[in-house]
Amino acid sequence: MEDRAEHTNAGVATQTKEERATHKEQKKRERQERQRRLLFKPTKDGRRVSHLMNFLRILLYPIHYLIFPFRLHGFSKVGKGAYIYVGNHYSIFDVFFPAHTTWEGIHFLAKDSVFQTPVLGYFARKVGAISAMRDGSDVKTVMESIKVLKQGEKISLYPEGTRNRISDEEFLPFHAGAALLAVRTRTPIVPVVICNRTKPFRMTHVIVGEPFELSEYYGKKPSQEDYAAMDEQIRQRMYDLRTAFRESRKVKKN
Repeated sequence: MEDRAEHTNAGVATQTKEERATHKEQKKRERQERQRRLLFKPTKDGRRVSHLMNFLRILLYPIHYLIFPFRLHGFSKVGKGAYIYVGNHYSIFDVFFPAHTTWEGIHFLAKDSVFQTPVLGYFARKVGAISAMRDGSDVKTVMESIKVLKQGEKISLYPEGTRNRISDEEFLPFHAGAALLAVRTRTPIVPVVICNRTKPFRMTHVIVGEPFELSEYYGKKPSQEDYAAMDEQIRQRMYDLRTAFRESRKVKKN
């Protein structure tokens, strides 16, 4: 009898411990969702502003520029409303370049592991970053991206999926996503091309191309081949921007 009672009490204690752990994990998830605040509150003139992001812009801009000097060329002032920034990816500091083209908030697509780190994950949620699976297969990522674009907000993504440590000339293969979002929400794409790898105390040149639309696919049901063709169109436009910039630099030097 006593052994049975002790066994029962141990089972109740274990169950209670598991329930507490489950409840704690649920509270943590709820807190993270509250912190996310995916949509930015619009101002009176209709701009979608992230005050925390603007504070970080002011705080970090001079530090970033002193250590990693850069120069934006082309369409460096992006207007209000929905845009999709698409860029090549060399380092963690690449997120600064789209951020310097506007005072509106930008939802950066970041790999899911970023959100698991204590400090970086906290700030990622606070500035409205969107968690993304590296292979672009996460349905929630697509739905959240469509949601913010339809509300007139901006997103920034890197279709290479990870930092390019292999080549300074060739982009990594693009993952699907940018074209799908652009067509489903009829949103212009802003290509952002980093012309040389970011290094301390060396000037980095960044081309911000004119916004363009994949309007020939609007109102249709594109196939997988169509999306692949659109991704290649985006990729080739980025290559062309970089080539034109380098040629203009050669002319100026001569």
